[in-house]
Amino acid sequence: MKAPLSLIAASLLLAACSGPAPRPDSGLQAPPAWHSPHTAAAQQDNRQWWTRFGSPELERLVEQARLGSHDLAAAMARVRQAQASAVIAGAPLLPAVNGTFNANRQKLMRGNGYSQLNADSNNKAVDYFDAGLSASYEIDFWGGKRAARDSALLGVQASEFDQATVELTLLSGVANSYAQVLSLREQSRIAELNLANAQSVLRLVQTRYDSGSATALELAQQKSLVAAQQRQVPLVRQQAEEALITLAALLGRPVQSLTLSDQPFARLNWPDIDAGVPSDLLARRPDIAGAEARLAAARADVKVARAAMLPSVTLTANLGSGANQFDDVLRSPFYNLTAGLVAPIFNNGRLSAERDRATARQQELLESYRAAIVNGFADVEKALNSIRGLDQQRQWQDEELRQAQRTFEIAQSRYQAGAADLLTVLETQRTLYTAQDQNVQLRLSRVQSSIALYKALGGGWKTLETKKR
Repeated sequence: MKAPLSLIAASLLLAACSGPAPRPDSGLQAPPAWHSPHTAAAQQDNRQWWTRFGSPELERLVEQARLGSHDLAAAMARVRQAQASAVIAGAPLLPAVNGTFNANRQKLMRGNGYSQLNADSNNKAVDYFDAGLSASYEIDFWGGKRAARDSALLGVQASEFDQATVELTLLSGVANSYAQVLSLREQSRIAELNLANAQSVLRLVQTRYDSGSATALELAQQKSLVAAQQRQVPLVRQQAEEALITLAALLGRPVQSLTLSDQPFARLNWPDIDAGVPSDLLARRPDIAGAEARLAAARADVKVARAAMLPSVTLTANLGSGANQFDDVLRSPFYNLTAGLVAPIFNNGRLSAERDRATARQQELLESYRAAIVNGFADVEKALNSIRGLDQQRQWQDEELRQAQRTFEIAQSRYQAGAADLLTVLETQRTLYTAQDQNVQLRLSRVQSSIALYKALGGGWKTLETKKR
């Protein structure tokens, strides 16, 4: 009796002495600062980053996506699966207790008696009742079961980080699609204005052609430009509709039920974003945290595989009682204690192969962790570089648009007065339309670069450790 209790005490002592596993080290050194120049912003809290674009409608769409996205709901279901798996993995750390109750009746069908049944001609039926409790516990000498529990808990964390990654991807996708819808609506408006301008010039050319002041070539050239502008209008409308369909799918609803306001694209602002320092990124991105949790779980799995190669001790205790009468079933109790040692001797290399597989899996996830860190740095650098380049382009593009508008107005007036040829007007029309369209595209790219930077920085997501503090 003392030996099993001593083994239990030793196992509990070993479990108490084992602390949490240290954080995995990627072996990578974060650079001291970002390579791409950027302006530090005063606000560093990027939670609910979508509210900083100045669009209440975007805020409403984000909330709809959180409630209606099927991808996000599936990620939440995966978290619940991981939580249940953690409970299953942690169950062997405590004894398993089972209760039994049996009622048995045996009856002699014919004859005068059967000694093994304790039946005779006067009493041909025999009743028997028994009840019992049994407990079984495998001592976790080598920490394998604790490591399995830790691996499952780390799997829960990884699934929660994956859910955060899905949510961040979803919300950035909603913001991108919404910006695309607004920009394409603006491009459609510009295309219609340019079509109206081209038709106005066509009427002027037609009048001069009818009076003999313009040639048939000039008239055909302007008609060709009008046809090109007419073709552009349905093209842009088609693209705007496709962007709206994409946005509706992200919200988890059919496009027929999605209606947007007529918010001008120019009112969609982009905020100043503080990028911090590269070392902060390790605690700001859920995908990096997920890769780290999976690496830690793989390291625990290696410990599980190694423990399976060592002997195991199982303790079993049974407490029971039985009687021929139901009222006496608890009056004859008995107990049984058993301790068993099992050690692997020959398994044709299966256990060592499982250890090698777990070790290789750990190495794979280490490389994935490193890749997640490097890719995270690259995502931020690309977004910062894009923001800087687009801001420089827009400074000159605004001037380009103003001059293109002025040039077209001058050319149109000179042609109407007969001081310029139609070729000059045609060229200024194309230049103006290109400048107007480029202005919208640059603005869209600038908004999307801000969204990309928020996403690259983790979107204000905080690790579980940060949330607990």
